[in-house]
Amino acid sequence: MKKKIVIIVLIVLAFGLFKLFGLDQYLTFEYLKENQLKFTEYYALQPIITIAIYSIIYITSTALSLPGATILTLLAGAMFGVGLGTLIVSFTSTIGATLAFLISRNLLRESIQNKYADKLKLINDGIKKEGAFYLFTLRLLPVFPFFLINLVMGLTPIKAITFFIVSQVGMLAGTIVYVNAGAQLSELESLKGILSLDLIISFSLLGLLPIVSKKTIEFIKSKKVYKNFNRPKKFDYNMVVIGAGAGGLVTSYICAAIKAKVALIEKNKMGGDCLNTGCVPSKAIIKSAKIANQVTKASEFGVSVDSVNVDFKRVMQRVHEIIKKIEPHDSIERYSSLGVECITDKAQILSPWEVKVGDRVLKTKNITIATGASPFVPPIKGLGSIEYLTSENLWNLTELPKKMVVLGAGPIGLEMAQSFQRLGSKVVVVEMGPAIMSIEDKDVSEFILEKLSSEGVDIKLNHTATEFVVDGEIKSLIATHKGENVSIEFDQVLIAVGRRANIKGFGLESLNLSISDRGTIQVDEFMRTNYPNIFACGDVAGPYQLTHMAAHQAWYCAVNGLFGRFKKFRVDYSVVPWCTYTDPEVATVGKNEKALSEQGIEYDVTKYGIDDLDRAICDSNDSGFVKVLTQKNSDKILGATIVGVGASDMLLEFISAMKNNKGLNSILGTIHPYPTMGEANKFSAGEWKKANAPEKLLDFVKRFHVWSRS
Repeated sequence: MKKKIVIIVLIVLAFGLFKLFGLDQYLTFEYLKENQLKFTEYYALQPIITIAIYSIIYITSTALSLPGATILTLLAGAMFGVGLGTLIVSFTSTIGATLAFLISRNLLRESIQNKYADKLKLINDGIKKEGAFYLFTLRLLPVFPFFLINLVMGLTPIKAITFFIVSQVGMLAGTIVYVNAGAQLSELESLKGILSLDLIISFSLLGLLPIVSKKTIEFIKSKKVYKNFNRPKKFDYNMVVIGAGAGGLVTSYICAAIKAKVALIEKNKMGGDCLNTGCVPSKAIIKSAKIANQVTKASEFGVSVDSVNVDFKRVMQRVHEIIKKIEPHDSIERYSSLGVECITDKAQILSPWEVKVGDRVLKTKNITIATGASPFVPPIKGLGSIEYLTSENLWNLTELPKKMVVLGAGPIGLEMAQSFQRLGSKVVVVEMGPAIMSIEDKDVSEFILEKLSSEGVDIKLNHTATEFVVDGEIKSLIATHKGENVSIEFDQVLIAVGRRANIKGFGLESLNLSISDRGTIQVDEFMRTNYPNIFACGDVAGPYQLTHMAAHQAWYCAVNGLFGRFKKFRVDYSVVPWCTYTDPEVATVGKNEKALSEQGIEYDVTKYGIDDLDRAICDSNDSGFVKVLTQKNSDKILGATIVGVGASDMLLEFISAMKNNKGLNSILGTIHPYPTMGEANKFSAGEWKKANAPEKLLDFVKRFHVWSRS
C-alpha cells in the first residue's frame, strides 16, 4: 500500500509540475519547427549528452502518459536522422510504454479486475491465449492512442516481458514512418502533414498485416491438421450431427430451420439421456415420492388419511407413461417434418468430412458431436459379483428395494435417495467427501443434509467404498471411515458418482481429436475442436453437464458451422443456472460464495429467510432461503441461490436480471403478485436496500421532518 501511495504521489507531482511550468508548450509542432536548428547544433556539439537527455525526456513522458510522443519522435528524425533516430525512439518508447504498463498494473489492475471480474473474464482468457497477437495488432494501428494501449494492457494478464518484446516489434514500423517524417521536418508546414491521407492509408494497410498473418497461420494450421485427409469436391450435407440428445436435437433443429441440409444420427433412442434415463424419469419419480410424503403429512392440513400404500410397480409404470407422453417432442416423425434427415444407426467418422452409417458414407461440410455422457462406474473390488444400478437401468426396477445404498451425494444421488426413502426404502448415502453437494456453498449443503436426515436418509460422509461382499443372500458394502471398516447391508446399490463423456466407439481415435484433462472433447470459444469444421456440444464437450447448457452450446455449433466463414460467435457462459431437484429444491445462477472466494472477488451477501414469507407459511413450505451475492457496494448481481419449494421457477427472475444487466433495485421496483413464492425475490432485494440505506441522508431527512412539524 505504501508503495502504491508513493507512486501515486510521484505521478501527481509530475503532472502538477508539467502544468505549473507550462512544459507542454515545448512539445508543440510550432516550437519544434522554430528551434529545429538550435537542437541540431547542440547535438553536433554534445551528441552523448543530447541522446541521454532526449531519452530521459521520452521515457518519462511516455511512462507518465504525458502528451508529446509524436513531437518527440519527429524531433528524433530531425536531430539524429532516420537510422539512429529510429533506434533511439524504438527503445525509449518501448521502455516508457512498459513503465506505464507496470504503473497501471500495480495501481489499477487489482481493483478493476475485482470490480469487473465477470466482464473481464472473456478478455483475460483471450489475452492469455492470443495476447501477443492482439497487442501486435493494436501497435500497428495508429487509430488507438499508444498511451491508452499501455494502460489497458496493464490491466490484463499479459506478461511484462511479452508486452515489451511485442511493443518493440509492433511499434517499429510506425516509428520508422514518423522518424522519417521528422527527418523531412523542414518540408512539413504543420502537424497535419504527418497525418496526411497517404500516411493514414499506409498505416491502415500496415494494420492489415496482423490480420493477414493470422489468416495465413490459420490456413497453415488447417492444412496441417487436414493433411492426412482428402477433402471431397462436393458435399451431400451442410451438417451431420451425431447424437440425438438435447445438444444434437437443437443443432439439427436450427440447421433445418435456416434451410441447411442436415442429418441426425442416433444409434439408440431419440431424446438421449434426458428423455429416456435422466431428467424426465427422475422428475416423474420425484413427483410420486413428493405426493407420498405429502399424504403422510395430511393430518397437519386437517385431512384424515388412514394409511399410505405405495404401489411401486404403478409408480414405475407412470414414469414410463410420462416418457411416452413427452417422446413425440423428440421423435423421428417430428424432426423429419422439420426437415431433418433422421438416421437410426451407429455412426463412424472416417474423416473430417465423411461419416459412415451402415453401408452409406455421408459427405458433409461440418460435423457436430453430441454423444453425451454415461454413468461413471468406479473399479471397486467385488463390483462384478453384484447387479448394480446406475441412472440408466434404475428405471427397470419393478420392486421397491427394502434397503438401498446410494454411492455419491451429488444431484442424482440425493434426488434418488430422498425419493426412494419417501417411497418406503431404507436409504443409506455413502459419500467419500466431507459434504454433500460439493459444488454448493456450505450453508446450502448443510441445509439439505439436515432436511434429508430428518426424513430418515442415512448420509455417511467421509466414507470411502472399498469392497462389495456377497454372503449367501446378504449383500454388503464395506466402506472405510477414519481408518475403520463399516459394513452396510443392501438389496440394491445405485452408483451415482459422476458421468464420463462418450468419446469412444465412433472414430475419434483415428482423427486424433484433442481431449481435455476432464476426458471431454476439447473445444474452443466457438465450440470448434482442433478440426475447424468439427464441433462438439453438451456433456461430451463440457464444462457443464446440464441439458439446458447442451441446448445453449448447440446454437453456436449450428451457427458457427454454417456461417463461421463470415462471422463467428463466442459461446456465452456469463449467466449459467443449475438446479438440484431435492425437496426443497436448490437453484443457483452465476457464481456462489465458493467460486467468488476462489477467484478473489469481493462481494456482499444478502439473505432472506423463506420462513418469513406469507405464501410459504400458508402452504407450510416455510423453510429455506434466498441468498443473493452482489458486487461490493453495488446492486449488481454476481450470483443467486434459492433453497425452497419451487426454487427452480423462482430463480428465473434472477437469471433474467443478470442476463439483462439489471440489479436488485430493478427487482425491488417490480410489482410481484401477492401472495406468491416469487415475492421472496423482492424481499431479498429489500433486505439489500435496507443494508445499504444512505444513513447520513436519512438522518438529514429525519431532521427535516422534525423541522416541518415545528
